[in-house]
Amino acid sequence: MAMVCLSDFEDYAKKYLPKIAWDYFAAGADDCTTRDENILAFKRIRFRPRMLRDVSVMDIRTKILGSEISFPVGIAPTGFHQLAWPDGEKSTARAARAMNTCYIASTYSTCTLEEISAAAPGGLRWFQLYIHRNRAASQQLVRRAEALGFRGLVLTADLPYTGKRRDDVRNGFRLPPHMKVKNLEQAFEYGLPPNSLDPSVTWNDIYWLRSLTRLPIIIKGILTREDAELAVRHGVQGIIVSNHGGRQLDEGPATIDALVEVVEAVRGRVEVYVDGGIRKGSDVLKALALGAKCVFIGRPALWGLAYKGEEGLQDVLRILQDEFRLSMALAG
Repeated sequence: MAMVCLSDFEDYAKKYLPKIAWDYFAAGADDCTTRDENILAFKRIRFRPRMLRDVSVMDIRTKILGSEISFPVGIAPTGFHQLAWPDGEKSTARAARAMNTCYIASTYSTCTLEEISAAAPGGLRWFQLYIHRNRAASQQLVRRAEALGFRGLVLTADLPYTGKRRDDVRNGFRLPPHMKVKNLEQAFEYGLPPNSLDPSVTWNDIYWLRSLTRLPIIIKGILTREDAELAVRHGVQGIIVSNHGGRQLDEGPATIDALVEVVEAVRGRVEVYVDGGIRKGSDVLKALALGAKCVFIGRPALWGLAYKGEEGLQDVLRILQDEFRLSMALAG
């Protein structure tokens, strides 16, 4: 079957992944309103294309926090890549390096930070952090990431508790026995205990993180002007406008709708990125037109892995890259 667009990969993953894995990746919170709205909101945005502009040469490269990437699409942090492909995050890292873009590795990876680094030396990687009640474990992760050459620290702010994802509850979702949350094995001897995340995290913890590392801090999960202003005030270097793929609070705004408010609030003082609902190259162009520096893809990366590991993920990125270039040209 020819893989022509991202929904082809989605169809493949849905057909061939075990149901429990598919349901975990696809899940949204509660009625999945926000998850679905992330996609629908892009469809409501219209271009105002301009004609007779010379589009014979196009440069789609950009820089995020000073590092050049081949086009403005990176890989968002998602957990448990081995559920999609045996090599897990190692394949993700290799695909990102091959396509010369940024991969944000999750705290909840099924490969260690060391394995991810060794799989794709020299690749541009950021590390996504959840702060656990066991602060020493979080501190150690930050230091490991910095020592391994990760170039940014992404603090996820929208998960003091895990959203209610009904299919995971029905399926009694848990990782298969041969998979582990590898980065936390030392900290939690018997696997990750329930309620291990620290719900008491506040803006002041940005200062705590700042004291641990020289890495730039990017905060993920911002959806309002007020929080965007607080992020700037607390000295972060980047904001990812995100609602966790609609997996946390249902009935919140679609990320592309929230982007405009956040971009206006920060007034160019920090870089703003967006994730959630990006399915076509034209979606990337819409996000950039509304002020994002770069977008990150979550579920589509997992569909690519499920199709053919790093090769499948490269295919997904290549399709987005080609569609983005074409959209730019056709919009003038």
